[in-house]
Amino acid sequence: MSTPSSQRSERLPLDFAQVNAEWLTRTLQSQYPGVVVNSLEVLEFIVGHTSKARVKLSLNQAGKDAGIPDQVCLKANWSGSPLSSPVCVNEARFYKELASKLPLPAPICFFADWDDDAQGQQGLIILEDLVPEGGEFCTSARPITLDDMAKSLEGMACMHGASWGHPELDRQTWLQTAMAPDTATDDYWSMMEDYFAAHNRIPERVAMFPQLMAGDPNRLRAAFRQQCEQERAYKGPLCLIHGDAHLGNSYRRPNGERVWFDWQIVRKGRPWRDITYFMIGSITIEDRRKAERDLLKLYLDGLAKQGVKISFDAMWEEYRRMVVWGLVAWQSNINPREETMGPLERFCRAADDLETHKLFNLD
Repeated sequence: MSTPSSQRSERLPLDFAQVNAEWLTRTLQSQYPGVVVNSLEVLEFIVGHTSKARVKLSLNQAGKDAGIPDQVCLKANWSGSPLSSPVCVNEARFYKELASKLPLPAPICFFADWDDDAQGQQGLIILEDLVPEGGEFCTSARPITLDDMAKSLEGMACMHGASWGHPELDRQTWLQTAMAPDTATDDYWSMMEDYFAAHNRIPERVAMFPQLMAGDPNRLRAAFRQQCEQERAYKGPLCLIHGDAHLGNSYRRPNGERVWFDWQIVRKGRPWRDITYFMIGSITIEDRRKAERDLLKLYLDGLAKQGVKISFDAMWEEYRRMVVWGLVAWQSNINPREETMGPLERFCRAADDLETHKLFNLD
């Protein structure tokens, strides 16, 4: 088995029916010798592309001494679909190999492991259960305030700045580069071609399309390919990016700190993918028009505190170009847990306001 734990002697289960106190005891003992889970109660089971189980544990003293809380969240691919297995492995690697080494805005992880070999793939993470903390699980249907956005961008600047050109990014050979030719999950047209065709015919979507897509929605595909080519041509330092930084993948702690989960398509890349996708998709059109320059300057100030200095003019063009990524992501979105039309409209209007179409050859 390809796994960071040489002590684990059995494969991670592909069926949640196999998850019980005895199995969890054996699994945790590969990292925490002496820990015993006396009982396990499922509080909530959330089905999606991957599965999450909030569970209540009764632990022996060794478990308590190890710092494992009474309530945790188990996440793995228990959906039955093999398509979700690689991203679960990716996320487990992230928590094991990166979250413990860099200051990242992620939930506390108590265990991460994976199987990745000829017999199959599975990744498991055991995280803090955020529900009892009393914060807010966010959704893209509800834009956040400018004050909330400002605080969130400070945290994002810390993550990007601390990982900027960090040697750990290259040491982790599993970590893919954003929009590189071999990064399959970034090629949305290959994965979602049928959905683009269907969504491009929906009247209410067509009515909101920006000038970039006017008359021919497939112009977006041409712009996206050019965006990918520019990203691949860049030879400067990269940083760690979440890769899918929309509100539905975040949680706001009671103190206002935003943490990100679903690190399934974490990448090394340029920060504009996270910044543009998060900012434009998460505040109202009016707030974005009023405050986007000030917010971006605040983000740059945060990078500068980490020793990374970039001019506003250079960042402004990158921001305008990366609107294409938001259009691609929300025009292909099929996640039933995320309302699509609001974020899509925000990116459509941003594309017009920022004249994104002028940055691409679409003739």
